[in-house]
Amino acid sequence: MSFVSSRPPCLLANMFKPVLVFSVLLSLCLSSLAQTCSKYSFPSNQVFSSCNDLPYLNSFLHWNYNQSSGSLQIAFRKTGVTPSSWTAWAINPTGSGMKGAQALVAYQFSNGSLAFYQSQITSYATTMAESNLTYAVPELTATYSNSEIVIYATLALPNSITTINHVWQVGPVKDDKPQSHSLDDANTNSKGVLNLLSGEAGTSGGGGSRSRDKNVHGVLNVFSWGILMPIGVMIARYLKVFESADPAWFYLHASCQTTAYVIGVAGVATGIKLGNDSAGVEQTKHRVIGVLLFILATLQVFALLLRPKKDHKYRFYWNIYHHSVGYLVILLSIINIFKGFDILKPEKKWKSGYIAIVVIFIINIVWVEAYTWYLLRKKRSESTGKTHQGVNGAKGYGARPAQFA
Repeated sequence: MSFVSSRPPCLLANMFKPVLVFSVLLSLCLSSLAQTCSKYSFPSNQVFSSCNDLPYLNSFLHWNYNQSSGSLQIAFRKTGVTPSSWTAWAINPTGSGMKGAQALVAYQFSNGSLAFYQSQITSYATTMAESNLTYAVPELTATYSNSEIVIYATLALPNSITTINHVWQVGPVKDDKPQSHSLDDANTNSKGVLNLLSGEAGTSGGGGSRSRDKNVHGVLNVFSWGILMPIGVMIARYLKVFESADPAWFYLHASCQTTAYVIGVAGVATGIKLGNDSAGVEQTKHRVIGVLLFILATLQVFALLLRPKKDHKYRFYWNIYHHSVGYLVILLSIINIFKGFDILKPEKKWKSGYIAIVVIFIINIVWVEAYTWYLLRKKRSESTGKTHQGVNGAKGYGARPAQFA
């Protein structure tokens, strides 16, 4: 059923504005998924000539290096730190991993004071015990504020060194003692090679490239499956009931969903590439849901090409299929996006931002659903009233006598 109204589409358009604006802003922010170290200002007004946005664990390294003296002054920053976790940055002179690393460790005690010390990592079963490094460390301190921990240190390196293998890590603290860190992909890949003179950075086994692919994968899929597709569904459900919005609603719906599908396919492609490049890393549930989403969305595209006309006898069944699959795609998309957040582990504000978008969707759906039902009932009531008037006029005074052939 449809009914004529000119104002409701304007109201609905106004309703979509905050969702669209917030969605675009979030998508722009998600394109970085991190701060930029070059724009960071230290509270103590310290200045570092070089910095690097590390590809894992929301971490950043700032440094000054004097090659002639071998003096390396660093500030290692880790954001999103909880009071019950430890943070460490290390140089490994003998390898590219954890064993043999010369670490600088910092964490907060349960009484609120801050611990910061040196620790040689001699085995994979380390307890991060305090010990002197092979390098002299004339200065070492740390700060913890606003969920960010910063380790400041000066290390005396041999003046022949221009490139270092470095490792950074985060793990839990229990009873004021560091515990073993997670073996998630981000933790096991938080290592790399750094040229102290040029600032060029690389990661072991192409980790930097994988990190970028993960960020691109996340941005594409959140924006397509998690934002554009729900907006397209809302356009179809709440605009098509107004005759004044026909056929504009259909073209808006088709354009929105087609754009979402194309971007979503690109997101799926980056996911496939990530899977091929990450041997031994299994994200089975996330992958299965992603493949299922791609299949269902592709079926929706073909269903659009086979859409019967409004008066066709199969149109009713086509509508049931199209609506059911569409709602299932939205539900699976949201579930898989949150699984992706758990895998990628960006800063909490990105996940919170998407939760805010979902909440906005739900609030708008509830009140627009109620509003359209109110208008629908009002229209039915008016139609019923006109029908009763017609019946009374036919049987009352002035009615034309019935004629029989």
